Amino acid sequence: MNDKVLSLLGLATRSRHLVSGEFSVEASVKAGKGKLVIVAKDASDNAKKQYTNMCNFYKVPLYFYSQKDELGHAIGKDFRVAVAVEDEGFANSIRTKLDNNR
Repeated sequence: MNDKVLSLLGLATRSRHLVSGEFSVEASVKAGKGKLVIVAKDASDNAKKQYTNMCNFYKVPLYFYSQKDELGHAIGKDFRVAVAVEDEGFANSIRTKLDNNR
């Protein structure tokens, strides 16, 4: 895995600062724990709209990045549509990498 963002997501997972899956991400954001949400680019339009609305309402940064299978593989799962980073340090590092890729 040569992708720095996916590598950081893997580290965040191993340090237990990342949640994945629709219900876990939603609960994290609503509880104020989620510092950054990443949604796969190949997610359904409905899922993208749902996460966009939720993140706008709760003022959580949202990025569309990678594919479902790559996001899942990075965190040791089959595939994931969305992940939420719950650590400010990891979130800032990932945001820096994502902003530099634009």
